[in-house]
Amino acid sequence: MTEIQDADTPVTEAGQAGQAQSSVSTVHRLRSVLAIRPFRRLWLVTYLCSVGDWLSLLALTGLVSEMMKSYQWQSFALSLVVLTQLLPGILFAPIGGVLADKFDRRKVMVVCDILRGSLFISIALIGSPIWLFVANFLVGCCAMLWIPAKESAVPNLLRRPDQVESANQLGLVMTYGISTISGFGLYSLIAGIPAYLNLQGGNLEFNIATIAVVINGLLYFTSAILVATRLPELSGRVSSTRKKDDEDKPGFVAMFREGLKFAAATPLVRGLVIGMIGAFAAAGVVIATAKLYAQSLLGGASTFGLLFVAVFIGLAAGMATAPRLAQRLTYNRLFGVTIVLAGISLVLVALAPHLWIALLTVALVGACAGVAFLTGLTIVGSQVADDMRGRTVALIQSLLKVVLFGASAGAPLLVALLQKRQVSVFGHPMEVDATRPVMLGGAAIAIVLGLVAYRQMDDRREEPVLSSLFAAIRGRRPTKGMLIAVEGDTREDTSVQARRLAAALRAEGLEVLLAADPEHDERRLRTMLSSAELAGVRAQALVAAAVRADVVERQVRPALDSGSVVVMERYVDSPLAHFSATSSLEHQELEGLVDWATGRLRPDLTILLDRPVTDGKGIGPEHHWRVQRLLSEMAAADPDRYVVVEAEGDVDEVADRVRSAVVPLMAGRRRVVPEAAV
Repeated sequence: MTEIQDADTPVTEAGQAGQAQSSVSTVHRLRSVLAIRPFRRLWLVTYLCSVGDWLSLLALTGLVSEMMKSYQWQSFALSLVVLTQLLPGILFAPIGGVLADKFDRRKVMVVCDILRGSLFISIALIGSPIWLFVANFLVGCCAMLWIPAKESAVPNLLRRPDQVESANQLGLVMTYGISTISGFGLYSLIAGIPAYLNLQGGNLEFNIATIAVVINGLLYFTSAILVATRLPELSGRVSSTRKKDDEDKPGFVAMFREGLKFAAATPLVRGLVIGMIGAFAAAGVVIATAKLYAQSLLGGASTFGLLFVAVFIGLAAGMATAPRLAQRLTYNRLFGVTIVLAGISLVLVALAPHLWIALLTVALVGACAGVAFLTGLTIVGSQVADDMRGRTVALIQSLLKVVLFGASAGAPLLVALLQKRQVSVFGHPMEVDATRPVMLGGAAIAIVLGLVAYRQMDDRREEPVLSSLFAAIRGRRPTKGMLIAVEGDTREDTSVQARRLAAALRAEGLEVLLAADPEHDERRLRTMLSSAELAGVRAQALVAAAVRADVVERQVRPALDSGSVVVMERYVDSPLAHFSATSSLEHQELEGLVDWATGRLRPDLTILLDRPVTDGKGIGPEHHWRVQRLLSEMAAADPDRYVVVEAEGDVDEVADRVRSAVVPLMAGRRRVVPEAAV
């Protein structure tokens, strides 16, 4: 049985939309993901390891500075620590992907955490600068094995594919928000111990850095214990025949080659990789030129700091608005579009003549990057098969390190070669800083590769992208058709109210198609196949999917393409709820079947008829209660797309409630229909 969690049921009346509803939507999404115990525990593990990552950056830098008394070496301390952590991504990320797909992911994570903890403790015990860099390199190698195992396991902990985006949001907030503050704060607390205790001495700073390194090791040991004892779910896979699959899997090298072939042959993954290269290249250019760019704005260290604050504010805003944009623009389109927009924004950054313009455009670059990054992670988690997910995550991680390293190293060289130039504009001399053309080059790379990624991943080629993008920004869908689903526990409710709603919308001057009743066709198909005795739940699910695929292909899509409003009862949610409540099928399996059958076509608006649970024909009230709770949970997770209507009362009263809730939302879509068509 599908596990049911308590969820608040939203009751949305006509006209209740906007910012309040968006806020409720976000809260419900995040709460529904955090309500899943295994994910919540993994979130805590992510916190511990992320705090360890940030603490290690500061602690090792401080330790290197104390070990190497030379001023020149001290000036390179941070760069050397960062470099020895970047290099493993180039060498070991692909290996981590194969390990994540071939072996038990929980065991991989536990071993890596134990190794990381032991290496940090050894740094404190040995006290050698050479070993510090060697151990830091090995720690980075373990991280490149740990990250693909963790990221590829997350979708298997969730109940529905649409929760992947919220899980990624929470993960990014934890990694780059809460953990960053905690890591820096913990190091400041440790570093302040001498002042707190009024201690003095030549070795105090060295001892404090050593303490920080030891604490870092203990954090990884704690993570290993939690993963080993409290997260057995990480060992699970989507396939129920995992043991057999493991026996049949090819060797390590063969799996590595298979991952590369998969990335090259799959347009979705190929576009994702190409887009990520463009995004990381632009990011590397910005990071490498930020200091000199701040000087070109006639600013100093404060300007440099403000630019980074603007980038992170933009990143946070982009990650927060990505789910709302994804409701109107598919993930596959949104990814490429936002990379192109990030490149265009970077052009504006390169041309910015004033600090305030630069801050606004830099924030815009950050926002586009935030949307693209979150969207890319969501695509990997929701659309890449479980047995290939680890290698896909590892490939992206490897590209991140390689491209960032290359761009960060190449951009300063280009700046040094170009240097500052004097140009004449309308007879007036003007000094152009070398960072500007280098940024323009990074922007060009992002735009070109973003366009290539978009062409590879576009799943709606028949819709003009500009109209879809403007509609997404305005919070509307393109002015073509609109699909309205009427869902509920009983067919008696949905059938009557779907007909009444279609008639009400026609009366408003809209061209409306009342799609065929899928369940009527299901019964007819089962009768035709009665000799097969469709007693199995999987067979029944296949029949339901086949009928909906036929209705969508023959009726729904043509009507939507012509601009009509389509009203359809029991489209997706009701069958999903009934199957989940009565069978042991995984919800992800049912979701995947529905996505395949309908071509991922989802309603623009879902009317959920909510009535008190009553006994049904041949089915006890417990079944109806489970179905109603599942439907309510779906509505709670996405209130922007649902209108919940009280279905208690006579048919006319309920029809009036549905009409008053839906008709105001159709403003601007009225279309005069010839009398013959009505």
